[in-house]
Amino acid sequence: MNKGLYIHIPFCQRKCRYCDFFSVTDLTLAEDYIKALIRNIKAYGETFNTVYFGGGTPSLLTAGQIYDILSAANITTNAEISMECNPNSADKKYLSELRTTEVNRLSFGIQSLNDNELHALGRLHNSAEAIAAVQNAHAAGFENISADLMLATPGQTMNSLNDTIERLCQLPLTHISAYMLKIETGTPLAADEKLLQTLPDDDEEAEMYLLTVNLLKEKGFAQYEISNFAKAEHECRHNLKYWHCEEYLGIGTGAHSYLNGVRFEVPKNMEDFLKSERQQEVITDSVPGSLSERLMLALRLSEGFPISEAEEYANKLISAAAPMEKAGLLKISEDRIALTPEGFLVSNEIILRLTESI
Repeated sequence: MNKGLYIHIPFCQRKCRYCDFFSVTDLTLAEDYIKALIRNIKAYGETFNTVYFGGGTPSLLTAGQIYDILSAANITTNAEISMECNPNSADKKYLSELRTTEVNRLSFGIQSLNDNELHALGRLHNSAEAIAAVQNAHAAGFENISADLMLATPGQTMNSLNDTIERLCQLPLTHISAYMLKIETGTPLAADEKLLQTLPDDDEEAEMYLLTVNLLKEKGFAQYEISNFAKAEHECRHNLKYWHCEEYLGIGTGAHSYLNGVRFEVPKNMEDFLKSERQQEVITDSVPGSLSERLMLALRLSEGFPISEAEEYANKLISAAAPMEKAGLLKISEDRIALTPEGFLVSNEIILRLTESI
């Protein structure tokens, strides 16, 4: 079976105030980093039908550098090749050049179309730049474009969220990812007590999530995962590999993999990655793909979990799920248990209860 390829690009112009991902701002390391990516891709020798450039900020690399990286990989015909972009690092010229590579899906880190909210998050773009980036990408020939939207941010209200979604849906987007802001320890945002006081409370968070689900549905974006919404036939094929418990290879500092029956990660050490002939693999799970793991991942999806996969535990699973169905948190069909939007809000608790039943 063809696998997915995740390529981590750890470079950023500057770190966002809420971000605790591994990234560096020294772009002089980029050329050596690309060489290391290329020799690692070649060393594994796998064949891929999805590729995902994540970060960091992949759009800080030139189109030529992206082309060179992709040229090192064995990629099938009609592969989905996604790349994350920041609106401020993807102008019209850059997007036109990028279209000449094999990249055919873009994911813009927009987060909000309210300038005050963008400023609070420490984003480098404003709403006008975000709108222009999507429009320029479409004009350059990209037909599969996604946008990230962040919920429950400092100063965000139901009205400002509604306005952002309405304006996003006027753009030529095929996919929207909507994530709740997490306040990560050690980030500048976590230390800003004044700004933290402007965060929506738990009830408002729930209302914002359900508003997002319902409004996007009205606009033709069907929810297919807790945080992901797509127009017909535009679900992210690469990310579905994660939730379907399929194998993928991650290349780069901090990248994770599920390959040849094990899960492993690459240490977040730039020096080691640059000088090593092959990236270090730190095993995180030597026996992945357990029933509990498959259940947990499948319940993130709107399609849910096929009960037949847990045939010997089916009665226990259904019994555990029944009270939650009455509460409107999930639905039990002939061979599926699937969470509702209300259930997605408390998915961790539901998944814990169901996995304990098998």
